Amino acid sequence: MAIKWFNWGKKKTEAEKEAAQNEILEQNIEQESEDFATYFEQAQEELAKKEAEEPEVEEIPLSNEEIETFSEEQAEEPEEKPEKKQNLFERLKSGLKKTRDSITTKIDQILTSFGKVDEELFEELEEVLITSDIGINASLNIISELREKVKREKITEASQVRKALMEIIADSLTFENVGLKLDTRPSVIVVIGVNGVGKTTSIGKLAHMLKKQGKKVTVAAADTFRAAAIDQLEIWTKRAGVEIIKHSEGADPSAVIFDAIQHCKSKGTDVLICDTAGRLHTKKNLMEELKKVFRVIQRELPGADIETLLVLDATTGQNAVQQAKTFSEVSQLTGLILTKLDGTAKGGIVVSIKSELNVPVKFIGVGEQMEDLQPFNPEKFVEALFGTEM
Repeated sequence: MAIKWFNWGKKKTEAEKEAAQNEILEQNIEQESEDFATYFEQAQEELAKKEAEEPEVEEIPLSNEEIETFSEEQAEEPEEKPEKKQNLFERLKSGLKKTRDSITTKIDQILTSFGKVDEELFEELEEVLITSDIGINASLNIISELREKVKREKITEASQVRKALMEIIADSLTFENVGLKLDTRPSVIVVIGVNGVGKTTSIGKLAHMLKKQGKKVTVAAADTFRAAAIDQLEIWTKRAGVEIIKHSEGADPSAVIFDAIQHCKSKGTDVLICDTAGRLHTKKNLMEELKKVFRVIQRELPGADIETLLVLDATTGQNAVQQAKTFSEVSQLTGLILTKLDGTAKGGIVVSIKSELNVPVKFIGVGEQMEDLQPFNPEKFVEALFGTEM
C-alpha cells in the first residue's frame, strides 16, 4: 500500500506543476497584449499630433504659359515607334538580291571600266545578259535595241547607258493586260505546273490576295494523285481563310471540279481556283486529264471567265522555259506565276520566257509570307533588279 500511495502522490505533483506553468504563460500573454495595446494607442496619438503640426500645402494653379511649356516638353520626348513593315517594292528588291548581284553588279562593273561607249562595250553587256538566263534571242534583241537607242539619243555616258538598258528591258516585259480577268460570277482560275514548283503555296497566296480584295473564294483540290497534295492545300486554304472542296486521294479530278462548281453556284462564290495534277512525265495522260477538266468547266459555266496560270520555278532557269513550252501545247495559257525568285540568281528567266512564249508573267513569288506573291509590274521589277528608279 505504501508503494501505491507514493506513485499516486508523484502524479499529483506533476499535474500541479503543469497547471502552474500554464498559469504563468497566460499571465505573460495577457501582459504582452496590454503592452501592445498601450504601444498602439501611443503611436496613434503621436501620428495625430504630427499631422496636426504639418502646415497645409496650398495648390497653386499653373499659368497658360507653364501649361504650354509642359506640353511642348512632353511632345519632344521620343516615342517608341513600331517596326516599319516592308512595302511591296522593298520586299521585291530584297527578293531579287541574288539576281541583282548576278546581273546588275556585272553590268555596273563593265560600265565603270569603259571610258567610252563603243562596240566592245555592247559585246561585254551582251555576254553578261546571255550568261544570266535571259537567253540568247532575248539578249541579242536587247543589245540591238540598245545600239539604236544610244545612236538615236547620242548617249555618251555610262550612267545613261544603264538607264537606257533598264528602259529597254522594262519595255520588253510589258503587256497591255497583265491583270486577272475575273468579271463573271463565278470566274475560274485553273492552276497548272509540275510537282515541286510551288503550285500549292501559290494557290494559297493567290486565294489570300483575292479575299483581301473582297472576293469570295473557293478552292478545288483536283490534284488527287500526288500523295499529301490535298492535305497541303487544306492547310493553305485555312491560312487564307477560304473554302475548299475535296474528295479522297485517287478520285476523278473532273468530279472534284464538278462538285466545286455546283458549290460555287449555290453559295454565290466569286472565284473558283482549281488545283491540278503536275505529272509532266506522263504528258499524254496529263493532256487528256486537263482537256476533261476544261470540258467540265465550259459545260457547267458557259461564258465564264477562265484564267489558266502556269506556275514555274525560277531556280530551274532555262528548264522553266521548256516546261512552259510543253504546257502551252496542253492548254491555252493566259499567264505565268514565277516562284522562288528570292532564292535564285536566275531572275533573268522572266525576260527569256516573255521572249520565247509571249505569255505574260502575272505574278511573282519573292518570299515565304502570304504577301510575297505580287502582281508583276515590269517597271518595278527592273527597278528592283537594278536597285534604282528609272
